[in-house]
Amino acid sequence: MQKTLFFVDKISTWVGQAFSWFIVALTLHVSWEVFSRYVLDNPRAWAFDVMIMFYGTLFMMAGAYTLAKNGHVRGDVIYGFFSPRAQAAVDLTLYIVFFIPGVVALVWAGYTYAAESWAINEHSNITSEGPPVYPFKTVIPLAGAFVLVQGIVEIIRCIICLKTGHWPSREEDVVEVDVDKLKQELHVKDEDIQKLDQYVVKQERK
Repeated sequence: MQKTLFFVDKISTWVGQAFSWFIVALTLHVSWEVFSRYVLDNPRAWAFDVMIMFYGTLFMMAGAYTLAKNGHVRGDVIYGFFSPRAQAAVDLTLYIVFFIPGVVALVWAGYTYAAESWAINEHSNITSEGPPVYPFKTVIPLAGAFVLVQGIVEIIRCIICLKTGHWPSREEDVVEVDVDKLKQELHVKDEDIQKLDQYVVKQERK
């Protein structure tokens, strides 16, 4: 079972990391548009549409990745004090009552939305000669499907936690910097940081 959970985690991770390159593409696109508009005096009418599509695609396709890494926003002020079983019970209830119906509706409506767009060869009407939007709308049910599969994995994790009393492990990925460990490696003490702060403040006052 754990191998299956890890396999789905890896797929969600791979999809999220692959589409993260849209950040680079979006940055280059916006930078070139600014240069083209203000330096070359040659703005492109469709640039705004592409910006929306790039950002929207990145945002939607990162959903399953974020869920796999347990990175979505949660009210940890109360939730964090719960036992693992209590956390699993809350999560399982929310997944069944809200998550599954909502994501299934997203996939179904997104599929209909995309199919209609393909049928009429829809193009953006925000600007003249707007780019085609049916590939972008296809991302909606696709992203929803990935999130749905990852959500099923999270439901299984909740059930396992209810049975065993602890959360099953997840695939490791990029983690935040461990400040204390970094201090040890660089042989830096809190006193040294305080002295540096005081020195910087003195220099700024001068």
